[in-house]
Amino acid sequence: MTDPPYSAALSDPVGDAPSAGRLGLVLLGGGARGAYQVGVLKAIVEMLPTDAPSPFRIISGTSAGAISAAVIASHAQHLRCGAVNLERVWRNFHVDQVFRADTRSMLRNGLHWLLALLTGGWLARSPRSVFDNTPLRELLERHVNFARIRQALDHGHLDALAINASAYRSALSVAFYSCARDVDPWQHAGRYGTLAELGLDHLMASSAVPFIFPPVSMNGEFYGDGAMRETSPLAPAINLGADRLLIVGVRPPAGPERPSGPFDRDGPTFGQLFGFMLDTLFADGLQADLDRVERDNLLIASVGTAGAGLRRVRALHLAPRDDLGPLAERHADEMPRPLRVLLRTIGAANPGGRTLLSYLLFEAGYTRELIALGYADGLRQREQIQELLLSEP
Repeated sequence: MTDPPYSAALSDPVGDAPSAGRLGLVLLGGGARGAYQVGVLKAIVEMLPTDAPSPFRIISGTSAGAISAAVIASHAQHLRCGAVNLERVWRNFHVDQVFRADTRSMLRNGLHWLLALLTGGWLARSPRSVFDNTPLRELLERHVNFARIRQALDHGHLDALAINASAYRSALSVAFYSCARDVDPWQHAGRYGTLAELGLDHLMASSAVPFIFPPVSMNGEFYGDGAMRETSPLAPAINLGADRLLIVGVRPPAGPERPSGPFDRDGPTFGQLFGFMLDTLFADGLQADLDRVERDNLLIASVGTAGAGLRRVRALHLAPRDDLGPLAERHADEMPRPLRVLLRTIGAANPGGRTLLSYLLFEAGYTRELIALGYADGLRQREQIQELLLSEP
């Protein structure tokens, strides 16, 4: 089954859109790099009145972006409050708030892996992941209020929230969504959307990076990081009715990439390969989606919308302009010592391993610099952001 043009078929399920249109926020995945998105949101808050509600009627998030999306959705009535809460967490982040990296936990996990390997799984079950991310679940329980999200939907402060995950059995990209009005589930090539009462398991599934964190079981299926199968990251927001999109990514735009670092004489280390894998995982299909939206808009301009059910979609994309690896490398010593030892062992504690560091470095020094970077980029594009916020379809 092939995907229809966004502007045509994806507008059909949402019914008649109000004349003011719906502004959507799309937050992409990227581990610790998600702090950049917090900085952009901080800049947007300063462009609005102090007590302004969220201008984003439809919010879609993946991986770390799903967590920020849920927090913003829970404060739809007061955007500044949500942005402040997000920044407070990200500015004071430590790795042990995301996964266990203390000496005892790392040793126990290492011995578990060793025993499973030596005995072929007879004396110890094969581990489900490298790290135990129970601390992340505990953090989310304290900071994400799903009852408040439901109230925002019921009281008209929010139209829809989508949390994106990947299903391991079916190998499909799944958008779990809650909304304030009837939106029919959708299915296209490799992906589908399904109505759900969103909860903590959806966030844990969306951020369950393969190998690093364990998959999450829901309704007889196992789910992992939403970026794995996300070939059309704009689709959930557009399917839910957005005709204007602010997209905040965490990877530099496509183009000539800076080298990740020198290889050893024997070639890339495991840490370098794993960092490359993560970077590939989060190398979503955004550019292809943006090109497709532009192509559909040109089609609308040339043939009109009469009788075709076409809908123009306007998009603005913000992302770091430079590679974040060198920034992560400067803060590598802030990580817990057992984790630094592990990264050094797999060859990730050198210039060549900085890509992996940039995704796993949940430490305040690094996240604060990313927030500042996102804030500066947001202010730099103030005019474009304000025009998008105030424009009509």
